Amino acid sequence: MRRVSALIALLALLCSPVPALAQSGSLDQSPTAVVKRYVGLDKKGARMDAMSFETLVPYIDWKEEPLWGRIVVIQDVTVPEDYRKWEVVNQLEVVIPVTFTVFGSVYLEAAAFVPEAITEEVRFRVKAVRGKWRIVEPVIPPHIGLKRMIDLVREAEVKETDAEKHGILAALGETLRKVKP
Repeated sequence: MRRVSALIALLALLCSPVPALAQSGSLDQSPTAVVKRYVGLDKKGARMDAMSFETLVPYIDWKEEPLWGRIVVIQDVTVPEDYRKWEVVNQLEVVIPVTFTVFGSVYLEAAAFVPEAITEEVRFRVKAVRGKWRIVEPVIPPHIGLKRMIDLVREAEVKETDAEKHGILAALGETLRKVKP
């Protein structure tokens, strides 16, 4: 009898409308939820390959990523919850200023890190698209956390069979490991 009661309680909990279980991008949620999820996944490197790009589709209104020549390496990202810091265009469109603490950029063609410690503000335009919040612009280069960038370089280094390219990747990894937060 106890198991049946516990099962019924669990089913009632799962079937009841709970904000945490709300569909991603739901207009019932704050548009910051979409922006936070997007920049969080980007920081983890989700835009670096086609398979993981699919995890971003529920948050954006573009179908494919451009080819990027650089990756912005970041320490942190801040998305303001306070709507007074946003530009409210109308009930179905807002512009949310997101602040990135940047270490610098990795230029892919040269496999080189160029340090540039700055604070970058990106203004994400979020609109109701087909009944859900979506980021419509801008499409910016990947903004990846330092630790994840080091891991991506290490992974590329391990897979690289050409000795010269392997050495270049090893040097890039060493440079990134010397970056101080």
